[in-house]
Amino acid sequence: MVELIDWRNGAKGHKFIASFSGGKDSVLAIYKASQVGQAIGLIVMLEEEGQRSRSHGMPPELIQAQADSIGLPVYTAAASWADYESVFLGLLEQAKNQGAEVLVTGDLDMPAHGCWHEKITKKVGLKLGMPLWEMDHREAVDEFIHLGFVTMIVTVNLSLGMTEDDLGRVLTPDYIKELEARNIDPCGEGGEFHTTVIDGPLFQYPITVRKCPIIRNGGYAFLPLELAKK
Repeated sequence: MVELIDWRNGAKGHKFIASFSGGKDSVLAIYKASQVGQAIGLIVMLEEEGQRSRSHGMPPELIQAQADSIGLPVYTAAASWADYESVFLGLLEQAKNQGAEVLVTGDLDMPAHGCWHEKITKKVGLKLGMPLWEMDHREAVDEFIHLGFVTMIVTVNLSLGMTEDDLGRVLTPDYIKELEARNIDPCGEGGEFHTTVIDGPLFQYPITVRKCPIIRNGGYAFLPLELAKK
C-alpha cells in the first residue's frame, strides 16, 4: 500500500521548527503553518565563516532582527557543504529536545520521493511539513502579497532574465506581472532571484534596512542589506 503524503498539513496540531532563509517562501510557510500549529524556533544555516546565511547570503544580525520581530529563537550554526547535513541534523536534535515535532520548510516543488528533508527528519524522529508544497507559483506569490508581506529582491541571476535594476525592488502585483511578461517565474523557483522579507503579518514591527553597494560575482548580482541605525 502506497503511503499517503500530506506534507501540506504536516504541522497541523504540532509544535514545529522552521527552516528559515529570510525570504518570501520560508516566511509564507511559517505563517501558514502557524495558523494550524505552534512555531518554536527558526533554523538558519551559515556559511563556513559564519558571516552570511548559506541560502540567501544574509548577515546574522539581519536574520536575528527578523527573528526578534517574528518572536522566535534562532537555531544557527556555520557549516561547509561537506558537513552541512551533519550540522543540520544537530540543530534538529536541539529543536526536538526543546519540543519540536515537525520541520517546516518553504519548498514548493519538492519531489514526492527522494526528498532530502524527509530523509533527515526521519533520522531524528521528526515529521515534515511543507505548507506550500505543489502550490501554483503565481497563487503562492499572490497570497504572499495579498496578506500584506513586504519583500525585497536581494539576489539576481543575470543569466535567467534578471538585471541589476531588479535589485531592491519590492514584490507587488504589477511587478509580478512584469516578471511574467519577461518569462520569469513569479516565485523565482528556477533560481532567478532571492528575496528578504522586511514586514508583514508575521512580524511585530517592520525591519528597517539600508541598501549597500551591489556586489557582482560571475553571473550573479547581490544587494547586501544592513540594519539601519536608529
